[in-house]
Amino acid sequence: MAKRKRTDGRAVSETARNRGAMAYLAGLAAEASVERLYATEGRQIAARRWRGTGGEIDLIARDGAGLIFIEVKQSRGFEEAAAHLSAGQIGRLYAAASEFMAGEPRGLDTDARFDVALVDGGGRVRILENALCA
Repeated sequence: MAKRKRTDGRAVSETARNRGAMAYLAGLAAEASVERLYATEGRQIAARRWRGTGGEIDLIARDGAGLIFIEVKQSRGFEEAAAHLSAGQIGRLYAAASEFMAGEPRGLDTDARFDVALVDGGGRVRILENALCA
């Protein structure tokens, strides 16, 4: 079996691959938990891992005629999870949200908010509503 290469040409260790796979699965589980929480509040999930040319949005929920763009961050603790959100990522979220809204009946006039959902190592969820005011 050929070893995978990093962009600098060095082989990726099996430990690094396993760590990446675990992080990916933890992220999927966190997104599923957050999705269930919004669904129990009566919000319809419009899209999961929606990708536009500007970036990816973890979850998009409908709130009446409006939209909720949800970024999910998972880590051992809430503070650590929140620290994973960068300014560059916020810019990509705004760009992707604009793309998504362009396909809505009211276009960019659609009511929208940006929530950040933090998930800790125990699976507890903390929702920061309207955390990213555009």
